[in-house]
Amino acid sequence: MNPTELYQQLKDLAAKLDIQVAEQNLRVTGVNAKSGFCIVKDQKLFIMDKHLPVREKLETLADCLKTMPLDDIYVVPVVRKYLDRS
Repeated sequence: MNPTELYQQLKDLAAKLDIQVAEQNLRVTGVNAKSGFCIVKDQKLFIMDKHLPVREKLETLADCLKTMPLDDIYVVPVVRKYLDRS
């Protein structure tokens, strides 16, 4: 599976966890902002810098998702393996 497909699989997993992944242009904020997880008005949100290379997006989103409870959710085997490795 190529990195772009894997990234899409991670975003699909986030959706199963009710986490919305929003890719934003963080450079226009004028503040040194980084991608990350937050909760806004009881909505789980992962804000991703859209200018990051796909490999960095993978690592950043995987770091968040591997801390979530995944026991009761089907995770594609290649995605589970990636989460366990990272």
